[in-house]
Amino acid sequence: MPNVDLGEEVKAVIQVLDTEKGDARMVEELMGYCAEHLSRQKCPRSIDFEAQLPRLPTGKLYKRLLKDRYWADHKNRLL
Repeated sequence: MPNVDLGEEVKAVIQVLDTEKGDARMVEELMGYCAEHLSRQKCPRSIDFEAQLPRLPTGKLYKRLLKDRYWADHKNRLL
């Protein structure tokens, strides 16, 4: 994710199950887990929840599409 001061920052994008919703409690739980198990610079600064993440026909996550989406949003805000 773009960051004005650092260039980029860590963002978590999580695909939730149909029966779950990404809410403030889940964000708090995930951020706490990351803080316990990861170094500070590897912890996400924010979390987004998606119903479906972009995947290749093989099922592998297509990270480039996610990254491009956030960079495009950032560039549109700057214009």
